[in-house]
Amino acid sequence: MAKQLLLVRHGKSDWGNLDLKDFDRPLNKRGKENAPEMAERLLKKGFKFDLIVSSPAKRAKTTAKFFAEAYNVDDIRYEESIYEANTTTLLKVVNGLDDAANIIVMFGHNPGFTDLANELSDADIYNIPTAGMVLMSFPFDSWKMVSKGTGELVFFDYPKNSDEM
Repeated sequence: MAKQLLLVRHGKSDWGNLDLKDFDRPLNKRGKENAPEMAERLLKKGFKFDLIVSSPAKRAKTTAKFFAEAYNVDDIRYEESIYEANTTTLLKVVNGLDDAANIIVMFGHNPGFTDLANELSDADIYNIPTAGMVLMSFPFDSWKMVSKGTGELVFFDYPKNSDEM
């Protein structure tokens, strides 16, 4: 069974309170609107997944919760190392994913996510905007096999994308 990885960058975050640590920054109003809207788009496409993995940073966590809610899923696995990760670290996370799950949604941050999408597939994406999503497909039955250039870009979608693919 081929594997599919959907990378979702967290929604727009709130810079209003400068005393907050980066890790604790919440979503702003637009972030709270975009996240459920993107989850809806996925639902409309008939997209289903087996597992949600997220950075534990507040803005990623909240974004993941909007998706979980839209899909009536309770279980979100938090992975510390996604926060502020570079491609090497992110690939380690991907390689360590549970093979029982064929389609995984991962919530996290830039620049790591944009770099990862470009590294794993021929995505050639300049920047994944906030609440943007990149779906890649891999011809393997184990996440351990995923490496540079082995993925295929299925779609790239983001809130301001009016094509709806």
